Formats: sequence, structure tokens, C-alpha cells
Amino acid sequence: MTSDYQAADVDHIIENITFTPAPAGLLRRARTLMIQGTASDVGKSMVVAGLCRAFTRRGLAVRPYKAQNMSNNAAVVVDIDLPPGADRTVAYGEIGRAQALQARACNVPPSIHMNPILLKPQADIGSQVILRGRVLGKCPARIYHRFRHRLMPAVLDSLRRLQAEADLVIVEGAGSGAEVYLRSSDISNMHLAQVANLPVVILSDTDRGGTMAALIGSHVLLDKADRNLVAGYIVNKFRGDFSLFEPACRTITEHTGWPFLGVLRWLPGADRLPAEDSLQLERPADFGGAGLTIAVPRLSRTANFDDLDPLAAEPGVALRWIQPGNPIPRDTDVVILPGSKATRADLAVLRKEGWDIDILAHVRQGGRVVGLCAGFQMLGHVVRDPLGIEGSAGETPGLGLIDIETEIGTEKRLAPIDTRDIKTGCRVAGYEMHMGMTAGPGLERPWLMLDAGDGHTRPEGAVSANGRVMGAYIHGLFGADAFRSRWLTDQGGRASTLAFEARTEAAIEALADHCERNLDLDALLALAR
Repeated sequence: MTSDYQAADVDHIIENITFTPAPAGLLRRARTLMIQGTASDVGKSMVVAGLCRAFTRRGLAVRPYKAQNMSNNAAVVVDIDLPPGADRTVAYGEIGRAQALQARACNVPPSIHMNPILLKPQADIGSQVILRGRVLGKCPARIYHRFRHRLMPAVLDSLRRLQAEADLVIVEGAGSGAEVYLRSSDISNMHLAQVANLPVVILSDTDRGGTMAALIGSHVLLDKADRNLVAGYIVNKFRGDFSLFEPACRTITEHTGWPFLGVLRWLPGADRLPAEDSLQLERPADFGGAGLTIAVPRLSRTANFDDLDPLAAEPGVALRWIQPGNPIPRDTDVVILPGSKATRADLAVLRKEGWDIDILAHVRQGGRVVGLCAGFQMLGHVVRDPLGIEGSAGETPGLGLIDIETEIGTEKRLAPIDTRDIKTGCRVAGYEMHMGMTAGPGLERPWLMLDAGDGHTRPEGAVSANGRVMGAYIHGLFGADAFRSRWLTDQGGRASTLAFEARTEAAIEALADHCERNLDLDALLALAR
């Protein structure tokens, strides 16, 4: 166990694995189908979202479910299942953003039961563990794998709740279901399928190659009982003439006995939906159009990077993710520091890459800087973590661009935001999700002045004395069209004509249409049980 993860942290997690069970007599109503993958990033989340909308359009009550998700992209949801003795006023939890998108595809509010376990990586060997929306603590991976079977009752209980309220539950696996070295502690793939008696459809990605080896290899690795749960396979992200690939499908079926259930061709518009994990950020890093140039340093623990999707979609914006080893370009108009799951560690990354020098020079030359959540904390004089919440206890100097200081604490603030900014008159929507408390004279110059209702206002964030550096704790800030347009013009860019929410909704519809065209939905529904 590393110094960042003490035995007390693990003991605290184990002692606090409690949950409110479903009411007695709750009857299962839904059919259930599980989509597993041959690897991470084969498109499971997108396919589940597409199936959710396609079956919802057929009049079914559909719910998404993923037992365990590992992602630093999260969404705030209403927690209606508070533990006994808790404050019964409205409270909130967090789930993976992919499941929130899938809930949107089902036209229902997201629920903590759609993703009962969320792991948010804080270091290369460990994560913050969240059970049903609430932080349990931090834990190294090797220790988590020893005790996560204790979370199985909560996993099954959440699935049961969804099955009781829906006609169809579509379960998403995690990574690859054929990682048999993890089978003894599995709670999200084949063990879950066995315990809950779920039929499994395996999804493979031809864009990366190796589909035959991945599917036949999965069959070889799985034991007989797990193989028998597999109802068939789907080939995803196919480009070109499929007749050339059909012999491969025959070979796969001959070796596995699994029927071929269809091919999902490459869908260009899929990138209009938020990606689940940071693998996307390792790909070509220029997005958007031409005009205002925005640079975003690729931090090691970047969180909620979909905050930047609305800006990347703007035709008048060139948004660049700056990869390690590269300087921030001198022609940059605005630098945005995104959220992070480990603020002090990513401050160290800024300094290691020399990005701190680039940013300070950028400001001296008249450039602008924006910090979102952890990025906001980095703009201050110091970030303190006396209890070692995000890593080793200690403190790290910030960039000193705003006169504030931050201390990381044990309480996580989760709150949806949907109000009006009094300064601009624009709607502001998003959510807060952070464990730090920020103070200092810089807060006397807030970036936003939010309408708190009943004639009251609430300051949010801060702006530097020269007006060129600003930050706030609100994620999703640029999703509101009028606010984003006003901000762009304030930075010297073009006013927005983009309706971002309508664009996202159209992308979900296109994904459902794609599933309708390429798959036999009646056959898939018949496989569910």
C-alpha cells in the first residue's frame, strides 16, 4: 500500500458499505439484456444509449444500468434513497456521465441505481470509491479487488429496483468480460450475468482490428458456464464493404457457436455525444472550427472534460487539447484549465510540462485564462490538502493569478445549477461537484452573480483584478447557449449560433436510427429475459 492510501482509508470504506435495501415484495417486471465488450472503448456506452432510445421510441419503459463504472466524468443526480437518519431534505449523489446520457436516451431522470458503483481514479494505482452516489473513501486497486465482492448485494439491489420499474433494462458491462484473471472478484461482467441470469451480447470493434482474435479469444478464455450465457455478438464501427468481412463472421461462429447478431457501421455523428473516458483525449487534439483559439492542457487526472464539448462544437472556435511534451501555442487566445480529480498532482504536471511558465507569459502578454472547478483552485496562491484526501497530505503553490486559497476537505459538495446570471442576464446551468473550500479577497470580484430566488443572489467564482483571469466551480457552464455566446464575444470571438442541447438530442436520435437500420431490434428484445 502506498503512502497515499493508508489502512485507515480502507477500513473506513469497508465499515461504511451500507445501503438501504429495496422494499420487501418488490417484483421484477423487466426483461434484461447485457452488452459486454471485447475491450474498453469498443462503443458499449454509445450502443446502449442508442438501444435505450430505440426501444423507448417503441413505447417501452427502458432503464440503463452499469454496475461499476471507472470514470472521472460524472453527473449529479437526485438521491431519493438516503440512509436512515440522514437529513431528508433534497440531497444529491453522483453517477457516471455515460449512464446519465443513457437515462436521457430513455427520457427519464438519471438515478443513483443506474450506476451503483463509480470509481474515480486519483492515482495510477487507486481511486475514490463511490457507492450509490456517495463517497466511501479512497482505495488502491489491489485492495479494492479484495473486498469489492462485499458491494455485490448493493449492485443486485439496484438492478432489482430498475427491473421493478421498467419493461426492459439494458445492462452495460465494464471493459472486457473475458478478463478471467479478475473473475474471482468480478461484479460487473460475467459474475453479475451468472448471478442475475442475464443473457449477454458481446460487442467488438473492427475499427481497431483484431475482431476475430478478440471474439474467439474470449470464447477460449471463458469457462463453459459463462460461454453459455452469451446469446451472440455484434460487430461495431465497421467501415467499407461488409461482404469482405462476412467470412470472418462465419469463422467466428464456427469456433464459438455464438450467432452473429448484426453489424453497426461507422457512425460519423457519434462524436457529437460526450465520450465516457479520457481515451478520447489521447487522439488528435484539435476540435471545432477557426477563430477564437482555446488551448486546454491535457492534465493527468482530467475530470469532466465534457465541460469543453460545447466550445469544441462551435464553428467559430478552434479548441486544442495540448498533449504532454508540447508547449501551449503562442497564438492562443484563451487557456482553459479543466477539472481534475487530483488538483495538487496536476499542478505538479503543469510545472513538469512547463505549462505554468507558458500560462504566466500568456497572461503578461494580454491573454486570458479560465479555470473550471479544480482548474479554478489552481489559479489561486495555494491548494492545501491537510488530510490527504486527494493524495499525500501537504500543500502545493498555485499559479497565483487570483487572490484566493483552497483547502481540500472531507465534504463533497454536489448540487445542480439552473438559474440566471444577474450580471449578463443569461441562463446558467450545470452542477457543482468538488471537495474544496476556497476563500480570499479575490472572491470579492465574482465571475457570476447567480439568482438564488426570493430576491437573493449568490456570488460564484472570481475574476482577477485585470479582468483577464476567471474561474468558477460550476461544471457544464458553457452548455447554456446564451451564456456561451456572451462569453465568446467577451473574449473577442464570434457570437454563437449553435443550439447545443438540440444538437445533442439530434445525435441521440441519429444513434437510435442507426441501431434501427443496422440491427434486428425484435430479435434482441426476444433474447432479453
